[in-house]
Amino acid sequence: MPKMKSHRGAAKRFKKTGTGKLKRAKAFKSHILTKKSSKRKRNLRQTGYVAVAQEKTMKKVLPYV
Repeated sequence: MPKMKSHRGAAKRFKKTGTGKLKRAKAFKSHILTKKSSKRKRNLRQTGYVAVAQEKTMKKVLPYV
């Protein structure tokens, strides 16, 4: 059985934490920033986690991450 391939786009966007959750960046931070409040932009800098409903799918796509 050959090795599975990681989805390279996903591999660049997600990192695994010590507890096995997947860490991700938040969306809506790239452009049209003038209308967003400083508080909102500051909170978008923080990392988020992949939803529990998506974790099984994501771990299939990222077998070695």
